[in-house]
Amino acid sequence: MTMKPLAPRWTILLLLLIVLALVIRENMTKRPDRLYQLASGKVEMCLSCHKDEQPDPAHGREVLGCAACHLGNALAIDQEKAHQGMVLNPGDLRVVEQTCGSEGCHAPDVKKVKNSLMATNRGILATLRFYWGEADTQNGDFSVEQLLNSQENSLALDYFRKLCATCHLWKQRGDLPDKPEYGFFNEKGGGCTACHYIRPQAPTAIKPWESFFRFGSQKKNPHPLITRKVPMESCIRCHNRSGRVGTSYIGIYEGENYGTPYEQGGPSQKRLPGDRFYQELPSDIHHQKGMACIDCHTRDEIMGDGERYAHYEQALEISCKMCHTSSTPGVTGKGKKINNLQTNADGSHVLVGKLTGTKHPLRPPKKDVCDYPGHKRINCESCHSSWIPQCYGCHAKRDMREKHLDKLSGEETPGWWEEGRSYLRYERPMLAVWGDEIVTVTPGCQDIVTLIDEDGQTAGGFTRLTMAALNPHTTQTKGRDCAGCHTSTKTLGLGEGTVWKENGQWRFAPLDQGINTAAGRTPPLDGYVDIEGQPLQNSARPDLRPFNREELAGILRVGLCLDCHQDYADKIYKKYDRAKKCPVFDEENNVAIK
Repeated sequence: MTMKPLAPRWTILLLLLIVLALVIRENMTKRPDRLYQLASGKVEMCLSCHKDEQPDPAHGREVLGCAACHLGNALAIDQEKAHQGMVLNPGDLRVVEQTCGSEGCHAPDVKKVKNSLMATNRGILATLRFYWGEADTQNGDFSVEQLLNSQENSLALDYFRKLCATCHLWKQRGDLPDKPEYGFFNEKGGGCTACHYIRPQAPTAIKPWESFFRFGSQKKNPHPLITRKVPMESCIRCHNRSGRVGTSYIGIYEGENYGTPYEQGGPSQKRLPGDRFYQELPSDIHHQKGMACIDCHTRDEIMGDGERYAHYEQALEISCKMCHTSSTPGVTGKGKKINNLQTNADGSHVLVGKLTGTKHPLRPPKKDVCDYPGHKRINCESCHSSWIPQCYGCHAKRDMREKHLDKLSGEETPGWWEEGRSYLRYERPMLAVWGDEIVTVTPGCQDIVTLIDEDGQTAGGFTRLTMAALNPHTTQTKGRDCAGCHTSTKTLGLGEGTVWKENGQWRFAPLDQGINTAAGRTPPLDGYVDIEGQPLQNSARPDLRPFNREELAGILRVGLCLDCHQDYADKIYKKYDRAKKCPVFDEENNVAIK
């Protein structure tokens, strides 16, 4: 039997070195002193390092650990390996199926959120393309997700990408350049966390509005808090432009850009992000009572119910009548019961604040006033909204000599967009007819577009003036008086000016004469209709329209009676006959009868 020679010395030395390296590595490796076991029984090593993070009790570190939300390798003890595949924001819609939407968590909500208008921006995209002549209908099925995954672009889409694309749930937090002008916009987005994320020590109920816009002031970055009690700051972070319902609700009116009223000889210090000056006006009565957005707006409205709606009114469930009704309150327009209504032993009802727990009594409308037969078409906000943001003449200019940041791609591309307006107003909300209701309307993109080419020359442009229905969220307890509608040409959609009767016919002279644009002269910017009932501007919906000639004449005719008959309870209005002539006033000649 032949014996194999002994291993060479170098082989033995190599083995010794390997053993030595392993021993040294083992001694240098910091291992936890114990295994960290979650409430579910699973072991997670993340907790050996992350000892202070406390998102909230339901998502607590002892309950879920870290990996259930942030992914990564929960059993690794090496930091680099543990963080492989980790996501910073579990709410990001790009990964939400693996995190918030995983089995046993919030899986049913993922589809709903992704189909919601706050994620798709479908209504904004489809309507903008329709207004600008790039689509045959405003009901097209567009979405931000499609734009993120393609290079699709057009004039309207370029405008959206550069000026509008920071208010949607697909936006990632902190995805814009780290510059002061982007600070506020970097706080937007984040999918689920756009609403359910709050900063530690952030307001959880109604706080002074300034806190809604203060970010990045903390030196330390503790784990953010996750809450189902969505604070108003999360809503107002996006709802402070366009219809401005968020800022209007808390009594903030964005005024002109010159900073009046001046303070100690300088511009006002009251400014919104983007260097936008503001004034303080009466806030909505519900805000004055301490109510937050989620006290009224339902879960399915905000997060979506799974349907891919084209416009907000299709997703909307609530109305004033949901609470202020003589019949059974607490039922939405889609027949669903709200979950924060309580019935007292005496049969009265209260709405419970979801942030504060405050009980708000539900008061039915005043029967004689709100049930007045002549006003049966008027919805609640048309009478009780004291003011509405009105941005006239949206001047948009694209200059191809410069580049602008595309908020979806993160790249600067040719075409710098600049936006301005002719003027802003807040008084005298205009009324119009939407379907079978009289509603408040406001300029809904009065687009005056100018295009500048690479040589600095005007290369074209167009004008599209549109009025849109809007609930301004400025409800007050007291409604308008009779003269506020029947003698106000602005309220009726004619615009500011003078109205009179001549030879039995109504006449009107507007103050605003329109402006000159590249596409010609516009009608009066505040004029939705002329005295003959002919529309002067487009309407945001096919069934939205200004008052017609007969309606204008009927409303104005009552205005002539108000000098003598000032109260709606006056017997003359009980059986009002428009054809009956007044015995003391000659309407044909606008003079009193002697």
